[in-house]
Parts: sequence; structure tokens; C-alpha cells
Amino acid sequence: MIELHRLNNTPIFLNHHMIETVEALPDTVITLTSEKKYIVKESPAQIAELIIAYERLIYLTGQNSLKGDGGDSKNN
Repeated sequence: MIELHRLNNTPIFLNHHMIETVEALPDTVITLTSEKKYIVKESPAQIAELIIAYERLIYLTGQNSLKGDGGDSKNN
């Protein structure tokens, strides 16, 4: 999930996999696949950067857990 902020600075956490569109109208409007809409302070470019950073974190965490699983395949 990514953290965004409503226009009154209230934080909101969204599952980025549910985002269908992000538009600047001029406020940023996020439409989810459920057709629910959110208006947030972040720009579409900032939202894209947050999604990329989050996905990179998930990928790297998965890679590190594979490297450090502690398993010794020779003993199995």
C-alpha cells in the first residue's frame, strides 16, 4: 500500500493494485477499479514514483529472503 494525503493533509493508504486511473484535473483524482474516487495532494508523477519505490522494496525484500533462507540444499 502507498501513503497519500487528502487535501486536508489526512493520510490515506491505498492498494496501488486497485488504481485504475490517476488524473490531474487540476487536483489529482484517483479512480479505483471499484469506481471509488479519491482526491489527493500528490501529483500523478509523485504517485507513480511511490508505486515504483514500493514495488522495488517488495522485490528486494523477496530477493533478500531467498538469499538468506538459511537452507542447505546439500542436506536435504
